[in-house]
Amino acid sequence: MSTNQELTQLINDMNAKDVTFPHIEIESGALQNISVFLKKRQHKHIVIVYDANTKQAAGNDVAYQLSETDFTVTRVELQANKHQQVIADEPSLVQLLIETPNEADVILAVGSGTIHDIVRFVSYKMSIPFISVPTAASVDGFTSKGAPLIFKGFKQTIQATSPIAVFADIDIIKKAPKKLTAAGFGDIIGKYTSLLDWKISDLIGEEPYNQRAAQLTRQSLETCVHSIEDIAANNEKGLKVLMQSLIESGLVMLVLDFSRPASGSEHHLSHFWEINLLQKDEKQLLHGAKVGVATAIIIDLYKQFFLHYDVPRKSLDYPKLNQLQKHWETIKEKVKNLPSAEELKAMLKKVGGPAEPADLLLDETLISKSLKEAIYLRDRCTGLVIINHLYGENLQYPIEM
Repeated sequence: MSTNQELTQLINDMNAKDVTFPHIEIESGALQNISVFLKKRQHKHIVIVYDANTKQAAGNDVAYQLSETDFTVTRVELQANKHQQVIADEPSLVQLLIETPNEADVILAVGSGTIHDIVRFVSYKMSIPFISVPTAASVDGFTSKGAPLIFKGFKQTIQATSPIAVFADIDIIKKAPKKLTAAGFGDIIGKYTSLLDWKISDLIGEEPYNQRAAQLTRQSLETCVHSIEDIAANNEKGLKVLMQSLIESGLVMLVLDFSRPASGSEHHLSHFWEINLLQKDEKQLLHGAKVGVATAIIIDLYKQFFLHYDVPRKSLDYPKLNQLQKHWETIKEKVKNLPSAEELKAMLKKVGGPAEPADLLLDETLISKSLKEAIYLRDRCTGLVIINHLYGENLQYPIEM
């Protein structure tokens, strides 16, 4: 069964009749097809959104092509903060809201994850459709509805809207800095632990679960891992596989209307680190880079805990103890089937990404704190939640249990 058929089946599983998949093009020269799509949909007033980097990568080319036609084009270059970064916070959202003309009928997000998050939210609030124009294969959120935004220094994901189309030009993506491609790979391999956490939430927390969605997400993960040589070589075959996998992961989230298959404890650690940097007013790190490093930490923790501890005693004060005892061996077997932390780090290094907290200049005190406190960022039952209940204050990094 093809991925498209499986996604259609997933829509039927979820009874998500109102879900419409975007038009998707992942190929060399995809940028050239944007104007045809806009004309077909009878759009006239176009807003093109980029930052200083993505303006050079693709924004100028898109604006030039559209200006040569009958479209009215408004350019919005999002302003960087003092760290020379654009982040999805109040100033960026307000800038785009102010600079988007009332007559605008479509917005083009030209960039990677952050620009898409900003455009996604403004598109939703202004009831204007948006088109995704990725300039790097860096995140899996291009086709999802969730917009992770920074409000008053804290991260909050708002369910907004998905794009009506995605034009991923491999010629553009090949020119992206290698660290962005490595971040996309890091976001994908985070599915090793997010899928496990999702199953744990099903077994222990009795939270929503869908086997088809889990399988689709695992397919995307395994396809990328099998194509790691091509991804590391930055060739067209590898980048198309990575981009396709990132987009498919986002489509699964779009149908489910939540992020569970793609976001578990590894993402909670990443968000905790991000909030810490915001509170200290320091430069932000790439999302996927943090997720890759966090995944290795979580795998190491899970293997040390679930494979070496016996099923918890009945006398233990844990609200879901009966379910935990019932499914302990199942969880243990799934943890055993994860790659080792060292194997994961080797993959990250192969694609040119960070593998250790020190590579991100994150200290051990912060990592230890995040292992204890990141569980409070989302109300989900994960392996990290269980370990905190059973092991508590003894958690620290480096992990020694």
